Parts: sequence; C-alpha cells; structure tokens
Amino acid sequence: MASALARTVFVRRFHVSASRHALSKFAMPAMSPTMTEGGIASWKKKEGESFSAGDVLLEIETDKATIDVEAQDDGILAKIIAQDGAKNIAVGSPIAIIGEEGDDISGAEQLAAEAASEKPKAPAKEEKAPEAPKPEPTPEKKAEPPKQEKQETKSELPEGDRIFATPIAKKIALERGIPLAKVKGSGPNGRILREDVEKYQAPAAGASATPSTAVPSPSASLPEYTDIPVSNMRRTIGSRLTQSKQELPHYYLTLDINMDKVLKLREVFNKTLGEKDKSAKLSVNDFVLKAVACALADVPEANSAWLGEVIRQYKKADISVAVATPTGLITPIIKDVGSKGLASISAEGKALAKKARDGKLQPQEYQGGTFTVSNLGMFGINHFTAIINPPQSCILAVGATQPTLVPAPEEERGFKVAQIMKVTLSADHRTVDGAVGARWLSAFKGYLENPLTFML
Repeated sequence: MASALARTVFVRRFHVSASRHALSKFAMPAMSPTMTEGGIASWKKKEGESFSAGDVLLEIETDKATIDVEAQDDGILAKIIAQDGAKNIAVGSPIAIIGEEGDDISGAEQLAAEAASEKPKAPAKEEKAPEAPKPEPTPEKKAEPPKQEKQETKSELPEGDRIFATPIAKKIALERGIPLAKVKGSGPNGRILREDVEKYQAPAAGASATPSTAVPSPSASLPEYTDIPVSNMRRTIGSRLTQSKQELPHYYLTLDINMDKVLKLREVFNKTLGEKDKSAKLSVNDFVLKAVACALADVPEANSAWLGEVIRQYKKADISVAVATPTGLITPIIKDVGSKGLASISAEGKALAKKARDGKLQPQEYQGGTFTVSNLGMFGINHFTAIINPPQSCILAVGATQPTLVPAPEEERGFKVAQIMKVTLSADHRTVDGAVGARWLSAFKGYLENPLTFML
C-alpha cells in the first residue's frame, strides 16, 4: 500500500516531465493516510545518477517505520533538496528535482533554490496571522506604569500562592537554586518557560546578598547530561498517548489466572513441535492471544471503537501486539487471530516482531487493529496498567506467571502452589461498561484455565 502510494506520486510527476520534457519537483509523499510529515533516512541514489523502474530511490522515516520509495519509471535524480537525516518535512514539501534521460539538468540548481525558498513562505504567513491580535493587548499593558506591573507580580504570588511554569522550567530552577517568584515569564498568561529560567540573572540589589549567593552557585551547577533528539516516532508516541490518557475515560479491571494447564499443554506442544523444527516453540503469549480472540467472539462489545457519532463493533479480532524497538513502541497486527491455530499465531507474531525491530513494517502491518495486548511478563513485571490505543476500546496488560499459594480444600494441607498470572484490562468507559469488561475478563480467564477449549 505504501509503495503503491509512492508509485502514484511518481507516475504523476513523470507524466508532467514527459509532456514538457523538463525537470520537475518531487514532493514528500504521504506513505499512510495519517502521515503529515516525515524524514529522510537515506538516499539510495546520488545526484545525477540514473534509475530504472523498481529501483529504491530513498528510505523515508515515518512516525512508525522506515519505508522504501521505489521508482515507477526510468529517470534521473537531478538534485537532492532534503539531505540524509532531514526531519519534520511536511507532506507535499519538495525533497528533490527529478527528470528523464536526455533532460537538461543544468537548471536543477535554480529549480531547487526556488523550491527551498517556498518553504519559509507558508509558516511566515501563519506567524503573521496570530501576531495581529497580540499587539492589541500589549499597548494596553504598556500604557500602565512599569512600577504597577512589578507590584502586581509581587502581589499575585502571595495571594494565589501559585506560580505558573512549565515542568522543565521548574526542574532547572530547582537545580540552579533560582527562585521562580523572581523570574518574569514570557509564555502565555505570564507562564515561565525554560528560556526565562536560563536567562535569569540575580538582581543588582544583591550587593549585600552577593556573599551568600556566591556560596551555593558551585553546587547549583548542572550534572553532566546528554540531550537526545526526539525522533518522529517518539514524538508521535508522546502526543498520542498523552491525548489518550487525557481524553479517554479509562478504568481498570484486574484478575488472577491459574496457568497450570496452559504451561503443561505448552510443554507437550513444544516437545512435538521441537521434533519437527527446533526453532518452532510456542510462548505463553501465543496462548494469551488465542484466548483474547475467543473471548472477543463471546463478548463482541469489547471488540469495538469509539468514532464519535457511532460505536463500531468489529466482527474479527485483529490484535495489535506491543513490541519494544530501539526507537520506541510499535504495535504490529496479527489479523483474524480467532481463525488461526497456535502455531500460525506464533510464527506470524515472531515475523512481525522482527520486522518491527528492524524498522521494516509496512503501514498496513501496524495501522488499524481492534484490540491491543501488552505483555511485560518476560521482564519479571507481575502487574501494570496500560494506556488504551485509540480508537480501540481496550488494551490488556499481561504480567509474569509466578508460583503462588492458593486454597485447595481437596488437598490434605488445604492449599497448593499454582502458577498464577495477573492481567489488567484497561477499557474506555464510553464504549465498554464495567459489567461488559468484567464479562470479557471472565471469558478470557475461562479459556486460559481450560485451554483445550481452543481446539473445540
């Protein structure tokens, strides 16, 4: 799908070139319906180099993966505008000048310069628009004597006992021993920003206080640190999860599940599979995914999405599986899990996880999904809560399986040791009521505590 989109763009551009026999601008393509900006991972062709249909021209970094862009027709890469490593390039912005064999590429430099000069024009207009209303209130404030402003800031603090500052501004002020009450904020409504704290200088009146201020200054020096640039993927994760936590009415249901039968069945299956293929082994997560799909078939209300005017209820369980990668979290999708066997689920899950870690997932492999599973049991985490991945309604947080003492009246001692796994369902109360969430968890528990029902 991604390559098809890219090819569509190429076809359109090359037809223009053919008709006019001239160079043309190649814009940042939209590799997915939700993509608004991207980055250049690397160009696979050099300036002036010819390419043929099917050749990979460049790799584009989206918010989720790195995607190859292939050429549909033969041509020549006349000039590269956006170099390797360029980030936050808006969809539709020119990234290169292309042409066909025989085109005069001497004008590529001028065309690239024109394309580059187009970029600042758009934001400049946007900046002018908000500036118009701002000058109106500023003269009113300036009309007041500056002495009154100082008095207001001093009087506001004791009255409200609250200083409006960004978290990073508070952190830096604490580290440097700067009193926020004396810092003038330049943000909206006088909010103190990071730059305000960094630019703060002690007042000149500190002649008498100089000796005392000079003492803590050595201890106020910042520790050594490294600033890591925020990737497109990390920025997207941050914005979407923040939006989910703030806008979705989360609630949480936790349940303990006896995994004794699953572990015994897994051992038998792996022994049989190991004889055919040593690398083919079922994980506990494979059983979890199958049980999720079966429970969604029993309680379809949990397999839904909030779309504003309607609640969409899905007929198949396309399960997103959270995978940790070096660049951040991504959720590849195993489609129609309910119709697949444990071996197929295991093989497909491993293949998608590898592609995710290599950054080679295609958009259709991670976009969509009807329910998400996040498993931290392999890290020894026995309990956690997860944030819903909108527009989905639910996400299941799976913890580690641990030996636990449980009541057993049939035993002589009255108790026994069982392998217990703790799971927590995070649900969106707009679509899944508490009773529905409880019914789904009960069905899920039933399948795992009687795993032979998978086979029926």
